[in-house]
Amino acid sequence: MSSAHKQIGGTHYVDMAIQPWDVMQALLSEEEFIGFIKGNIIKYSMRVGRKDGSDDAAKALHYMEKLKELLSEQEEIEGFWEE
Repeated sequence: MSSAHKQIGGTHYVDMAIQPWDVMQALLSEEEFIGFIKGNIIKYSMRVGRKDGSDDAAKALHYMEKLKELLSEQEEIEGFWEE
């Protein structure tokens, strides 16, 4: 399952017709969007255990999964042009 089809801590994003990170990805440069994803990995990793009721470790892993997907897509595109 891709990172776009799951959500940690509710369904308020996946229930939307378009998710906020899809809008950000469309409006931001690739570099800016990857920076946003990395920033959230840092934020949630540093917040683990500090906010009651929040599964910040799972949120950090979710953003790591999204980053892995983005980097894999980049490699596929770069590989296409190198052939």
